[in-house]
This record gives sequence, C-alpha cells and structure tokens, in this order.
Amino acid sequence: MNNIPYGRQSVDRSDIAEVTKVLRSDWLTQGPKIAEFEKALCAYTGAKYAVAVSSGTAALHIASLTAGLKRGDEVITSPITFVASANCALYCGTRPVFADVSPETANIDPEEISKRITRRTKVIIPIHFAGHPCDLAEIAGIARKKNVMVIEDAAHALGAKYKGSRIGSCKYSDMTIFSFHPVKTITTGEGGVVLTNSEKLYRALLLFRNHGITKDGSLMDRTMRGCGWYYEMHDLGFNYRITDIQAALGVSQLKKADQFVEKRRSIAALYNDAFAGNEFFDIPIEKDEAYSACHLYPIQLKDGCMKRRKDIFALLRNNGVGVQAHYIPVYTHPYYRKLGYKRGTCPNAEDYYRREISLPIYPDLKVAQARYVTDTIFKVCNRI
Repeated sequence: MNNIPYGRQSVDRSDIAEVTKVLRSDWLTQGPKIAEFEKALCAYTGAKYAVAVSSGTAALHIASLTAGLKRGDEVITSPITFVASANCALYCGTRPVFADVSPETANIDPEEISKRITRRTKVIIPIHFAGHPCDLAEIAGIARKKNVMVIEDAAHALGAKYKGSRIGSCKYSDMTIFSFHPVKTITTGEGGVVLTNSEKLYRALLLFRNHGITKDGSLMDRTMRGCGWYYEMHDLGFNYRITDIQAALGVSQLKKADQFVEKRRSIAALYNDAFAGNEFFDIPIEKDEAYSACHLYPIQLKDGCMKRRKDIFALLRNNGVGVQAHYIPVYTHPYYRKLGYKRGTCPNAEDYYRREISLPIYPDLKVAQARYVTDTIFKVCNRI
C-alpha cells in the first residue's frame, strides 16, 4: 500500500473548472469572486459579515488588531495549537498567556482561563482543537463578566457545531477565524477568513486587510467625494488580500463542506470501532453538546506505550502510515523560552503532547486504507 498522509486536500473537476473560469476572466484579484465567497461563508455559518484574507494567520492578525490589542495587554489562549494562535498577540505587542487544557479534548479549560484573567486581559482566543468545539457558552460567560473579547480560532472546525449552532456563527464570540490550508475542511490553497456579527468590527477588518485604505465616500474628505481615482489610507493596514482564483476554489469547495465533514466522521467512526477498549492508547471523545468536524484523529498513548512514542511514530511512518503530532506546546518553543516562558506552565498540555499521535483522516481516505492504518498500528504497538 502506498504512503497514506495524515491529511490532504480533495479537489475535483468541478473545482478545477471554477478556477479555470476565473483564469479566463478579467479579474484575477480584487474582483467579484471574493464577495461571492464571503457571502457564501455567511450563508453557511450564519454570521452577518465575512472578510476573506490570504491565510488563517492573516485572519488572526487582523482580528487581533481589530480587537484593539496594544502593548501591555494580554491575550489568553491554549498551548495546544499551531504557533499562529499565540503569535498574533505578539504581532500586536501583546503578551500571550497560556491556559491549560482539558485532558479529554485538549481544548482550553474554562476554569484555567478564569485563573489567568487579569485587568490586562483584553482577548480570549479559544482553539477548537481537532475540530471539536470548545465549551463556548462557559467561555463567553467569563468574557462578559470580565468585559473581554472572544476570538474563536476555528481553523480546524469549519462544519462543526456547538449546541446546534454552526461554529462561525459568532453566537458566543466577537469574531471567528477559519483557515483554508489544504489539510483543512475546505481549501483555497492558502487562505482564511474572519467572521463577525458587528458592523463596526467588519469595517475595521476591511481596512486592515487592504493597507488601511478605504474608498467609502462616507469616510473620506467631503471635497473629494465623487472623484473616481480618490482613496484614503485611514490606518496602518496590510496586504492580506485573497485572490479571485482562490475565492473561486473556495466557493466550489464550500458547496461540499458538509459532505467532507461526513466523510471525516465516517472514518473516525471506523477508527472508534476498531480501537474500542484497546490496551495501547485512548481515542478521542465527542461531548454531547458538540458535533466535531474531525479535522484530526488524535490518539493518546497509555503509560506503557508513551515511553516508546518516538519508536511507534517512526515505525508507523516506515510502514506507510503518515502520522503527525499535534502540537508541541507553543510556550516550549525556543523563541517563547527566550521571552521568559517556562516548561511546566500547563501540565495537562505537556502530558497530552507526550502521548499524542494524529492518524490519517481526510475525505478521500478509502476504507481499505483506514483498515490498513488500524491493522498497522496494532502490529506496531504489539511489537514495541
């Protein structure tokens, strides 16, 4: 059997056809497909406004800027995430504060958030790890009580639901970001979006996406209104624009988002059945209030196997199973240690990382390939 990656995109002829139409059109960027993609994302999630950008990292950055973060502020987030979830605070001159995770889901623990809130806390960034929603209602309650904003990092969670509401609706948050990297629910190659229900935040997000520039006549010098060439820079923004080529792929992919999630969930169900009650590792759970997008299938090695994790990982890869690890706790990276962050800050997160291996899961994974994964991991664990 050929090598099986832990994740990959699913692009078909209809996607290629939509991209080809744009390549043959007059608009490769800053054209009508971007607005179409944003409108489709709003319809899918239930949010009022969407601002599509060049990456999930760009989405986190402009969301943080729009939240008004500045030097001396603090942002509470999870250590079990990709570094971008914390780096966006550093970009604003703000200090990330890491709250420990629940051992069950590796999602940020609301009780740990409460312990770490200070008068300097301005934003909470919960991560829906592996596509399983955080306890948003409890996090939102903490945020309201302390008058801080919530930015959901839902890079893993397009298609997920929490208490019946789609992740991205911003029912429990001020803003939500998604990533459209190739291993995510849908892809635009690279790309991301910020969703919000606030018109004020939406207008600020538009400025930060495009150099801080506006052509909105209501915001400009009155004497220049009606001049077709005129525009004004109102803030120090960035070139975080997404292209029409990417947006066309996004529009086409979004039509299949629910189908992609269902395929991921069917693979997770196959794994759950095969791995139930095994002696080597624990499998992911899904809480009653959650509907996971199953972006990852993370297993946690039990004590007997944890000490041989490196060997298990290598043997799986050597046998064509493209496993991965999610994630190295952010504050343990050398850059963060230089900033004064220390190991031991979040014991649950560090223990989770020592045990975690992500198994292949993506829409085009065939049943025979999934069964090869289950057979191979048992063979490897029995050998260790």
